[in-house]
Amino acid sequence: MIWRIEKRTAALARPHAWLFPVSLAFAVAAGACIFSALGVSPLAAYGTMARGAFGSFYHFSEVVVRAIPLMLTGLAVAVAATMLLWNIGCEGQLVWGGIFAAGTGLYLIPHLPPFLAIPAVIAAGAAGGLLWGLIPGLLRAYLAVNEILSSLLLNYIAIIFMEHLYFGPWRNPEGFGFPGTAQIGEAARIPHWFGTRIHLGLVLALVMAALVFAALRYTRWGYQVRAIGLNPQAARYAGFRIRGQIVFIMGLSGALAGLAGMAEVSGIHFRLQQGLAVGYGYDGIIVAWLARLNPLAVPLVALLLGALIVGGEQLQSVLHLPASISMVLEAVLLFGLLLSESLARYRLVRRAAGEETSAAGKGLP
Repeated sequence: MIWRIEKRTAALARPHAWLFPVSLAFAVAAGACIFSALGVSPLAAYGTMARGAFGSFYHFSEVVVRAIPLMLTGLAVAVAATMLLWNIGCEGQLVWGGIFAAGTGLYLIPHLPPFLAIPAVIAAGAAGGLLWGLIPGLLRAYLAVNEILSSLLLNYIAIIFMEHLYFGPWRNPEGFGFPGTAQIGEAARIPHWFGTRIHLGLVLALVMAALVFAALRYTRWGYQVRAIGLNPQAARYAGFRIRGQIVFIMGLSGALAGLAGMAEVSGIHFRLQQGLAVGYGYDGIIVAWLARLNPLAVPLVALLLGALIVGGEQLQSVLHLPASISMVLEAVLLFGLLLSESLARYRLVRRAAGEETSAAGKGLP
């Protein structure tokens, strides 16, 4: 008997109904093996994570805080991937959103009326991400440069430039030698609720998720984006402006990631400093694919990943596990997604040796 992996003739019907549970089950099982290898009971580890993420309203509020930038970067990845554009540069676009928001709060807000302060910060954050997202979009549209490479490499330029700012010209002269800008004023800080760190970014993320979903599903523009993603040749034959859509989508994706950077600066750090680029842009890729590129599912998946991050921090402080354990769990969650995708596209079949020889003689695969 010979085992072979064969591609299915058609994708499984409604695979989204079971792909996520399979991914989650694989991640839980793999995580249990990792905890056991580290000498920790899996039940104790998962219990610690659950208490750390949902044990109190404060802990849950921290989950929401961590989920806000993941919602926005997840939407950024999802909206681009709908048109088969792979925006790996959300980290850099997030950074530029933070730079524009910090610069606006430090140098522009003092000269604006108070009622324009928050809108100006939000618009600046979106503009920063949009401009950085346009670069790989233009390169892809007019020079056929792969957006995966260009957007990824632009991340490092953005981070280095941010560090130059808070180590150099924007460094707080009263910071006692610590790198970072001065704090932005109260007028430039987005509001917080419930006595926690949950801020206006949550509303922005949820509103943007609903708007992106409605635009992609019910508008002519959304139809064109989905058509280009499904069949670029047919879309070109139909007269769709593919280059213009590439530039627009990459700009929109960058603007969403820039809002995440704005929310971190104006809602959490209140300054430009180390700790802004901590991987939310890359985690957004996991969020988008676990959500199956559905904008309405992105906030829910972001909450799950936020709980994983906060719970992972509890593993370090309570059970003294390595600080990287939450990143390992994120990785196995992604591997679970890839496994479930493979199950949807391929199958394992068993054939007798004679059948294999006969098929080869007939030139069959």
